[in-house]
Amino acid sequence: MSKVTEETVRQVLSKVVEPNSRQDIVSAGMLSGLAVRDGHVTFAVEVDPKRGSEMEPLRKAAEKAVEAMPDVLSVTAVLTAQRQAGANPDGATRGPAAESPQGAQKGGMAPGVKYIVAVASGKGGVGKSTSATNLALALSTLGVRVGILDADIYGPSQPRMMGISGRPSSTDGKILKPMENYGVKCMSMGFLVAEDTPMIWRGPMVQSALQQMLRDVAWGELDVLIVDMPPGTGDAQLTMAQQVPLAGAVIISTPQDIALLDAKKGLNMFRKVDVPVLGIVENMSYFCCPNCGHQSHIFSHGGARKEAEKFGIDFLGEIPLDIEIRETSDGGQPIVVSRPDSPHASVYRDIASAIWSKLEAREGRGRAAPRIVMQ
Repeated sequence: MSKVTEETVRQVLSKVVEPNSRQDIVSAGMLSGLAVRDGHVTFAVEVDPKRGSEMEPLRKAAEKAVEAMPDVLSVTAVLTAQRQAGANPDGATRGPAAESPQGAQKGGMAPGVKYIVAVASGKGGVGKSTSATNLALALSTLGVRVGILDADIYGPSQPRMMGISGRPSSTDGKILKPMENYGVKCMSMGFLVAEDTPMIWRGPMVQSALQQMLRDVAWGELDVLIVDMPPGTGDAQLTMAQQVPLAGAVIISTPQDIALLDAKKGLNMFRKVDVPVLGIVENMSYFCCPNCGHQSHIFSHGGARKEAEKFGIDFLGEIPLDIEIRETSDGGQPIVVSRPDSPHASVYRDIASAIWSKLEAREGRGRAAPRIVMQ
């Protein structure tokens, strides 16, 4: 069993001194979000926003100090200048402190992006990331300028699915250049940490990371930024709905009742925060035997279409359960680009075309970020 604990990490970090104040980062109250699990350590160093770029050596010094501890397997340290008024030291927000989305919007969240679209699901394992990747690539084939943001901080998958490796660069030490493949720009936490490093961050650190990947990335001029959301209705979803002017959300579900039950929760969440739901996609809708062509409804069939009719939103299409979709995505060559003439690629393009038409139809009817008060 690892002997690394939060207390031993704090003791080590109490010897890391901020040069200007000559205080250690623990005594100065700069340490937040410390978490230790099985030898993996994560924490944030909170700094003055005006001094963010010059504090990188301090972050590296803190990270190096913890790395030198016996039994430490990995360290992830980040700088954050995002502490909200009313936040207590461990990052929990009290009262109405989280009610200023308009300020965040004015602060320049992806300013060159015309439409930001969330691709979401109520639960994991329904093929949301695969769908988000292929829809982004399908939009690109329509001549749309596209980027994809991997908002699944705990389980980033876009580096593998987009076939991108390496780390993003920066010309000024402040703004990152997004990675790119197949003509689509991409940013993910998976570019910044090793693939096998567990992310054991608390909510405020997740919120800060998402804000930075929107604000501190040179997205440039894009028509659509697809956001591959994590499953569920937690911190990441609240951050996106609260602080980003989403043009709409696309819900991914499989046909069975349990998946639809969770998909409805996601749908209702977006409705409550006044984000337009562009429609529902039924993934793994059917399996077509490659030998005889017979269709089998392994996970039932048609459930997403019925829910769409029930809620009065559009049903965008059915995507089959097919080994080619899985293999091409796992291999970093999604089916839309590797098998563009396949019927599956055609389905993604049809759905992408429907989404683009809906976005263009909403031109001039922009949505301000909603005001959410946490009680």
